[in-house]
Amino acid sequence: MHNIMEHIRGNIASCIRQAMHALAASGELPADVVDVLDGAAVPLEVPKDPKRGEFASPIALVAAKRARKPPREVASLIVRELMASGERKYVESAEIAGPGFINFRLSQQWAADTVALIRSKGPDYGRCDFGCGERVMVEFVSANPVGPLNVVNARAAAVGDTLVRLLDAAGYDAASEFYVNDAGRQVEVLAESVYARYMELRGEDYAFPEDGYRGEYVRDIAAQAMQDGSAAARLSAANADEARAFFREYALRHILDWQKRSLAKYEVRFDRWFSERELRETGAVEAMIGEMEAAGHTYKEDGALWFRSSDFGDDKDRVLIKSDGLYTYVAPDLAYHRDKLSRGFTKLIDILGPDHHGYEGRMQAGLKSFGYPDGALQVLLLQLVTLMRDGQPVKMSKRAGEFISMDDLLEEVPKDAARYFFIMRNTSSHLDFDLDLARAQSMDNPVWYIQYAHARCCSIFRQAEVAGISPDMWDCADLALLSEPSDIDLVRKMAGLPDEVLSAALERAPSRIAKYGMDLASVFHSFYNECRVISDDAALTAARLALVDAAKTVIANALQIMGIAAPERM
Repeated sequence: MHNIMEHIRGNIASCIRQAMHALAASGELPADVVDVLDGAAVPLEVPKDPKRGEFASPIALVAAKRARKPPREVASLIVRELMASGERKYVESAEIAGPGFINFRLSQQWAADTVALIRSKGPDYGRCDFGCGERVMVEFVSANPVGPLNVVNARAAAVGDTLVRLLDAAGYDAASEFYVNDAGRQVEVLAESVYARYMELRGEDYAFPEDGYRGEYVRDIAAQAMQDGSAAARLSAANADEARAFFREYALRHILDWQKRSLAKYEVRFDRWFSERELRETGAVEAMIGEMEAAGHTYKEDGALWFRSSDFGDDKDRVLIKSDGLYTYVAPDLAYHRDKLSRGFTKLIDILGPDHHGYEGRMQAGLKSFGYPDGALQVLLLQLVTLMRDGQPVKMSKRAGEFISMDDLLEEVPKDAARYFFIMRNTSSHLDFDLDLARAQSMDNPVWYIQYAHARCCSIFRQAEVAGISPDMWDCADLALLSEPSDIDLVRKMAGLPDEVLSAALERAPSRIAKYGMDLASVFHSFYNECRVISDDAALTAARLALVDAAKTVIANALQIMGIAAPERM
């Protein structure tokens, strides 16, 4: 059992079914009233107000018409029968509310079983096998290899890495990939830009390209090449074309290494860095276009080769090969997506910047033309990020050029704060990133607030050790003693982690786990302030230490999914 609340939900639903069948058998309800249950789950929901109980069901309202009785009367019969049943392991009481809802309050047993389950599962609590090992590829960041990563890339990295962790926790075989666009015109422009700075550093008059990259990092790469003995030797004997070819590889390698170092500091690592150039060298693009032509999915017009993408749901047809014989980005990108699916992945998720509106339609059309089903590809578009200080937009060091780099950001704020702030808003929402709040070591900082909850748990156990309390005491604690409202509120919130993980994975919404972590920390801090853990009551002390041990596990598990550290001291 991984999800105690789902188990309890099943127990209550079963008791409702048994009660209705018993009432039909006794003639108190018409025999056909049970037909409302055929092929349908018993409706159960979680009330917004916990004071109304842990679960509520509108089953009496659903069955009233067939029962030919008022909903409250039907509810009264179901409650009477259910409360007389010996199967209601977790139901303490059932009350009728409003027009006929049945509110269920749970017994102490559910709290005890929840704490025991969390402690037995440890790091695996919150995980499930829902995905059944289905292979999912998440591609994210995929920044052009012509400069350092910026803050939008940093948001994509936090969202993508957290989503991979969520999918893994939900039972999917999730992999991460960075697509390196190392075959396009931008790489040639980079080489020319570095070569121009190299010539400038040598004191030679050489025009900088109009569309060149003007960031200071370009000059740094050229200077490094001059100081690199082997590079300098090769360049001294090279003509202009050979020097440009050298800088194409040299600059590309330098920037990719830079990007990898930046991501490593951010604790984001990819299962694979996939090269567009290597894809092209295999002939995959030509082979794909040949198949599309053979299938009648292309046509020629104005010297260009077009894909009939509008036949497959796109808003218009797309050019694959321009009149000058060069590919548009659509061709290699389609080949890349087909390559991913050919490797056994059944779902592809692309996390892209806000300038990619319309991209999904083109890729979806291509995949449909290859025979892949709807849903094989999902594109998440991240919105822009505005860095704020003192309530105003700010600019940071711009050595990287015309944007703010990820490295600049991580010099300003801790890695954990950056990751949390980037995932705490829905991916479709513009993000105002408060630098002052992200740096603050106070309860106002949400990530600090969550981490402090974990550190408080650890502090309690240090106090227990000083008091001579052995872990054996809380390992065999009487968990039925956890009866105060703050105890139960904490157990209820911890019980929700499995549902949150699965929902966040299915909705592709890392922000859900960020909100859950914040809510859990809030409930824990309230418990800490309202309930004395270590007291003169040895039995209650043991039960509360077991509860704190469970809370420590759940907080750490939520932080791990977000890629955030769980400190023992703060």
